[in-house]
Amino acid sequence: MGFESSDDAAVYRLEGDLCLIHTVDFFPPIVDDPYEFGQVAAANSLSDIYAMGGRPVSALNVFCIPGDMDHERVTKPLLLGGADKAAEAGINISGGHTLEDDEPKYGLSVVGVARESEILANGGTRPGDLLVLTKPLGSGILTTGDKVGLLSPEDHRDLVAVMAALNRWPAEQIKGLDVSACTDITGFGLVGHGAEMAAASGVTFEIYTSTLPVQKNALEMARDGIIPGGAYKNRKFMAGRYQSDRHLDLALEDVCFDPQTSGGLLYSMRKEDALDFLSRCQNASLDAWIIGEAKERDVVDIKLLA
Repeated sequence: MGFESSDDAAVYRLEGDLCLIHTVDFFPPIVDDPYEFGQVAAANSLSDIYAMGGRPVSALNVFCIPGDMDHERVTKPLLLGGADKAAEAGINISGGHTLEDDEPKYGLSVVGVARESEILANGGTRPGDLLVLTKPLGSGILTTGDKVGLLSPEDHRDLVAVMAALNRWPAEQIKGLDVSACTDITGFGLVGHGAEMAAASGVTFEIYTSTLPVQKNALEMARDGIIPGGAYKNRKFMAGRYQSDRHLDLALEDVCFDPQTSGGLLYSMRKEDALDFLSRCQNASLDAWIIGEAKERDVVDIKLLA
């Protein structure tokens, strides 16, 4: 599997039914604290492996670093954040590569494995499948507000906790369930990544915006116009591929285009499996929400229903 259907990682069959999954992701800081940034960036990089149905086995640091960076105050805690998150995923960071740059950037190149029968592509959703999301939306809006001091310390901690949470835990709850497709919600937002999944599957996604999980304060900030530039780019890019209910709250629509950092997994599965998955997540103290349904192919990839 390559880039033909915008899947989350490359998959290469090694031998028999054993497959290698490979991904890389890195970006500039979205929070000021170096340790928090390391955790979020690592969780984001690892997410693609879980989105493909695999388990990570090894990772390498990818680190752009200014020449005058304070190593004790910034470099060490940043790398420690990444290492601690990798350890939570059950792997070691085996090395990596650094490059001098004017702006720090950090992430991981991650290798994972899975049996061929375990691979989850972003195509394969069937009409009638329910759509299940494992993290609330709004991180792009909230990090934008956080940069200008609009979040309280408590709200900042809540935001970081969502972004740094590993998708390992909900991914472990799907064993034995009939999951037809999966992707993770990151920079293209719910509409962008959902549209990729719908197009690859030959269906149309109907999103029930009334059931969307949204992080605290994100809707209020969207109503105040605190929206990242990436959300406007996502909306422009998706022109002609989505429809919105005319009664839909504009701020909630903005949340649907909000670029997420280390967002949740979006699964499609039969109703009985979706309900089983939600029950499993609840028993494991994890979040998951049914946010829509796949329908027979229509003229657009995504419909946002009020």
